[in-house]
Amino acid sequence: MRSKEEINGVLLVDKAPGMTSHDVVAISRRALGTKKIGHCGTLDPLATGLLILTVGRGTKIQDLLMSEDKEYEGTMRLGVVTSSQDADGEILEEHPVPALTPADIEAALAKFRGDFYQTPPMVSAIKKDGVPLYKLARQGREVVREPRFVHVYSSEVLALRPPEIDFRIVCSKGFYVRTFAHDIGEELGCGAHLSALRRTQSGKFSVQGALTVPELKTRPREELLERVMSLPAVSRLRGA
Repeated sequence: MRSKEEINGVLLVDKAPGMTSHDVVAISRRALGTKKIGHCGTLDPLATGLLILTVGRGTKIQDLLMSEDKEYEGTMRLGVVTSSQDADGEILEEHPVPALTPADIEAALAKFRGDFYQTPPMVSAIKKDGVPLYKLARQGREVVREPRFVHVYSSEVLALRPPEIDFRIVCSKGFYVRTFAHDIGEELGCGAHLSALRRTQSGKFSVQGALTVPELKTRPREELLERVMSLPAVSRLRGA
């Protein structure tokens, strides 16, 4: 059996809904029997999908893996604006949803492709004077946020089911998909929020074949160790 100190690499997990990314890390620490585990790119509790865990010396490449582009599939609900820009927030506004054509939706999506500046949401982990914005939001405070330079490589509608729109998007690091849904709602004149989100890819890593949380909780440690990608294997996959 490999010793705990020898666990180094990357483990791909398919995060379940209703849990935080830190919950997945805690479960993984117990399952693998090692404390040195980090994660690349936080997923909100309502989101599911690919969470890249770095183990042991793998934590040294965490920033490198976090910087890579991401692919998501999501659902936005038109006509309802929330405080967090997703389904976990309080409803702030409700508006009738106009009759929208695929061309209307495509025109709105087209305005948020390529390079542009995106203003992060108040309910986020970004810090203002050392305090996370979400803590200020809980106090009912709103502060000016510095817009971030982001890039959307592609976006498309997967299904138009008024008042919901299923979509796919490929974007740069630091992009807020719930802000994207909010902004699309503003563009369409009826408001919107993100009602579902799934990360399907990050860099060269795909959610296909990733360990589920139930597997992480129930599989024997030796089986889980076999799923940890070695650092040389990670380097080959990335083409580094």
